[in-house]
Amino acid sequence: MNIHEYQAKTLFKQYGIPIPQGRVATSAFEAQHIAKELTHDSWVVKTQIHAGGRGKVGGVKVAQTPSEVFTWATHLLNTRLVTQQTDAHGLPIEQVLIEKTYPIKRELYLSLLVDRRTERLIFVASIAGGMDVETIAHQTPEKIITVTVHPATGLQSSHCRKVGYALKLEHHQQKQLSVIMQGMMNLFLEKDANQIEINPLIETQTGDLMALDAKINFDDNAIALHPDILALRDAHQENPKEHEAEQFGLNYIALNGNIGCMVNGAGLAMATMDLVKLKGGLPANFLDVGGGTNAEKVCEAFKLILADGNVRAVLVNIFGGIVKCDIIAQGILAAMAQIHVHVPVVVRLEGTNAQEGRDLLNSTQFELYAANDLNDAAQQVVALAKGVAR
Repeated sequence: MNIHEYQAKTLFKQYGIPIPQGRVATSAFEAQHIAKELTHDSWVVKTQIHAGGRGKVGGVKVAQTPSEVFTWATHLLNTRLVTQQTDAHGLPIEQVLIEKTYPIKRELYLSLLVDRRTERLIFVASIAGGMDVETIAHQTPEKIITVTVHPATGLQSSHCRKVGYALKLEHHQQKQLSVIMQGMMNLFLEKDANQIEINPLIETQTGDLMALDAKINFDDNAIALHPDILALRDAHQENPKEHEAEQFGLNYIALNGNIGCMVNGAGLAMATMDLVKLKGGLPANFLDVGGGTNAEKVCEAFKLILADGNVRAVLVNIFGGIVKCDIIAQGILAAMAQIHVHVPVVVRLEGTNAQEGRDLLNSTQFELYAANDLNDAAQQVVALAKGVAR
């Protein structure tokens, strides 16, 4: 689960990580009022969306007067921002963060995340922070340093010194960095985060370190243990269909193709999508109905797929183990009875009660295409999506 920058900075402050002075606003009048209260000579107006790259596309503006803060807030609020991390529709801007500006001497990079390869937490740091850090990591990887933290020892002063040396910090800055890294570690562990990123971590002209930006991602599997974090969720920043799917316990990810896929099991779902692409098609979604599904969930999954206007054909690929194929068949028929099905549906059933499921589908008045195996199913659905009769 992602949260907004202003929410992440609130958590940073609780864990002793220095942040700029600022507050969030939901209207231009409120933004102007905040600027007046934050007595200063200039302010930054930052759009609050769950995506990076805001500064490159006009989502971050500097204002010299409170009235200019009002103008920029009016320009940004209640619009949508498209960045390289969003789709073509972008994300809605419902809040802007108003902060004091600070004279920047250097922009650094610091993050904490899980290294799946070593099964450890690692700090990643670079003397080259800012908007182009991804390019820097790709073109000049020698500017990136990683420090692995062993769970038995936790964060040590030696870890902080190594990062500080790589960032070319002075002695007093090294102490500040130690506080920041320890705060990141405590926040990460206590709130079950997946990643904490500060980009940029700035060095001001006075030599102080400060988190100018903040990004935190939390582990969805542990979020129920943290109601305070769950309360920060902004469903408006999520894909509506993905959010709806979650309410029914479905794993759904929207894609850009035209072939809807409904499968039980994440591995089988990925294999199904791979085979569809191999046959020349493009999946419209990833959808795993799970191992312990029922007719109601299947019905909702089917309706979710067909709600995508780009879908031209649907492939249902079920291997009955825990879930029984006749239950899947009942869900498919229930969905087709409730909504207008305007696209061809290819069904492949194997495993527990597969024949019973096939019998149910074959006895219906709906036009369904039976597949002998997964290869046959993929070929059929790609052809049907292209308008080729089978």
